[in-house]
Amino acid sequence: MVSAAQIKELRDQTGISMSQCKQALETAGGDLAKALEVLRSQGAAIAEKKAGRDLGAGRIGSYFHTANTIGVMVEVACETDFVAKTADFQKLADDLAMHIAGFNPADLAELLTQPYLKDATRTITQVVNEAIQKLGERIEIIRFARFQVC
Repeated sequence: MVSAAQIKELRDQTGISMSQCKQALETAGGDLAKALEVLRSQGAAIAEKKAGRDLGAGRIGSYFHTANTIGVMVEVACETDFVAKTADFQKLADDLAMHIAGFNPADLAELLTQPYLKDATRTITQVVNEAIQKLGERIEIIRFARFQVC
């Protein structure tokens, strides 16, 4: 049996719905670390299901290094304006811009495979899949530009 405290703890860590957290904990036998892995694998499956949906909204995320010698803009798309206006989506776009500033990927394919700046145990693809699972819409990084003063 999974306790309400365990479900709350997992929800606080992931922001994913209570029912998904409960199901993941039950599948993992109450083990929090295993439940996180269950949610990550579910996130990839959910992202795959939503892959055919149209992208009709989005946001430009940006980041400027404190010395103003590096700047990044990244276009992140989603299905609706409702999701594009959420704090979680806006934070995702800005965090991706910060990651690009620090890791300087050559292209989108390289970006998606890089370990995430804020948590090296996850790739950028996993971070996007988790956002899809949490926000319930298809999300895709469309393009980015990184500028650096010579």
